[in-house]
Amino acid sequence: MQKILNRLRSGITALNQRRDRNTGRYAVTNFLLTSLFPLFIVCMAELNQDKYPSKLILFCVERPSVMIFNVLMAALIFGMLLLLFKRGWRAMAVQSFVYMLLSVIELFKFGTNGNHLLLSDMKLANSLKSISSFAYIQITPQLITYLLVVTAYVGAAFWFNPRQRLKLSRRLISAGACLATFAAIVAVPPFAAIVAVPGVSSTVYGLFDVDTSEADNTFQLNEKFDNNSFLAFFVQTTSEGLANRLREPEGYDPDAIQTMLGGNVDQTGQNGKERPNVIVVMSEAFADFRPVAKQLGLQTNAYKQFDAVGAEGCKGTAVVPTFASFTVRTEFELLFGLPVRSLNDPNMPQQLMKDRPQPTLARYYKENGYATAYVHPFLRTFYNREEVYSNFGFDTMLFEDDFTVDVNYYGAYIDDETVFNQILKLVQDTDQPLYLHTTTMQNHQPYNKGEDPDAEFDNYLTWIARTGDSLRAFTNALKKLDEPTIVLFVGDHFPSLKGEDSVYDQLGINGNNCQVLYEQSYYLWSNYKLDYSGVPDTELSAFYLPYVVMDLAQIPRDSYLQRMHDKMQSLPVYATNYDPDGARDSMLDMLTYDRICGEDLSGQELIEKTEPETKN
Repeated sequence: MQKILNRLRSGITALNQRRDRNTGRYAVTNFLLTSLFPLFIVCMAELNQDKYPSKLILFCVERPSVMIFNVLMAALIFGMLLLLFKRGWRAMAVQSFVYMLLSVIELFKFGTNGNHLLLSDMKLANSLKSISSFAYIQITPQLITYLLVVTAYVGAAFWFNPRQRLKLSRRLISAGACLATFAAIVAVPPFAAIVAVPGVSSTVYGLFDVDTSEADNTFQLNEKFDNNSFLAFFVQTTSEGLANRLREPEGYDPDAIQTMLGGNVDQTGQNGKERPNVIVVMSEAFADFRPVAKQLGLQTNAYKQFDAVGAEGCKGTAVVPTFASFTVRTEFELLFGLPVRSLNDPNMPQQLMKDRPQPTLARYYKENGYATAYVHPFLRTFYNREEVYSNFGFDTMLFEDDFTVDVNYYGAYIDDETVFNQILKLVQDTDQPLYLHTTTMQNHQPYNKGEDPDAEFDNYLTWIARTGDSLRAFTNALKKLDEPTIVLFVGDHFPSLKGEDSVYDQLGINGNNCQVLYEQSYYLWSNYKLDYSGVPDTELSAFYLPYVVMDLAQIPRDSYLQRMHDKMQSLPVYATNYDPDGARDSMLDMLTYDRICGEDLSGQELIEKTEPETKN
């Protein structure tokens, strides 16, 4: 063994000596390897998206200034790494790994849900296990080839061993200059505040014709991606996200909140004596395609049972804040009764919350003698739900490994029938009236589990029909219970449907006409006689739906609930993706900031009533 180790050490020493000689012997080669690397890694990262060189060449011809921007940004990063690591191959290895990793993630992300990679998506890094369960991951010959080419380039740099010989002090100063320049362009604090002149980002983007147009929906973002390419898109949207970060509203203080909550409270019909069970079902990827797919000649019975439920109750149209992914946006609006728009439309609004008891709508039910429960048939770690939602006032939280009924799967996930059976058991086992929110999983992508893996849309409709059957069976079971119960059923977003000839492509959906894909049919149903005449008959933002249900359940209003009810009458839709030109509402923005990021001045009393030991 010792001889083997000695030979290994000798071999490594000889290799390094040879590489040291190569540094001076192949000066021209090393110069070319170093100077061409930014161009090389940009081309490889972009080629991984384009799949074929012809597409990349076409983009370079049509948008040469954007490619120059990509190369210059890569050169700033490479210069910094080269100065820090001294040896070229180490800098190339680090940058190659980061660029190709981001490129591969972008490739798989867009292939999975039709959304392009943003910096904010990195917050899901701790949920890779969850994401991998539904991501479309295809290891293609092109992908393997491009990764091997990058590896070979770094391998060549390792052998020829380019390096720079500046003193440490000069290296650090020069590296800092590269970092500060990059940060100033992207407007990354605190560097931007130190080195950036006003408007430096917009000036640089304008110089290289990088598309900086506002993108208020997924389709406009996709169009911006096509204009900018992967790398410029990622950098520019990072700048946009940093500039759009949430700030304290002007004039935010206790007096402003008190003024907003002042006024009369209408308690007409809000006696709180009926106290029915309230079941909120947010159905994963449920969407009614019939209004938008007439030109496709869509003939389907997938929605037959939903129509039957609606005929016994009430049907309306909700405007949800997301498309194809980021379920937690809609979930946030339904749990808090607050608009995502007021938080500047983050993909994961829960990430903005302080670690404290939250003034959710569950607490209003809790205050009125309800037991509260949250049911989600998936991993408790996804979106960090178990930890974050433990502050929401739920007495019971059940995830996929907590179910107490027989569990069945349909496609890749626990089926909706199982979820409804679990809800029935909770209703039957709970002595108090029950408020329950469930976020289902059955109809989450991938949609390749049917008879024809390539017929995504047909498979999706088959699964939706199964949900309708399960919902109808659930309402029929509730009819047999001697407990008044109200059910709200609504989808979180339209599904992600991939393929070169997707339904959305066939419908000609683009950034200017996609508002219809943010409209969701919702259903209100009860197993006892209920007057639905007060339910608004116009489109309604999803965050208002809980207040509609609370009125039906005769939950007494406090000043906050009254103000939100009043706002529902005067501003029924408040959503960026649906009405991007609509003016900002100072009351909604300030109350949302207060309850999520501020001092919770409007919810302190509610928190103290439902968690007496907690002091804000």
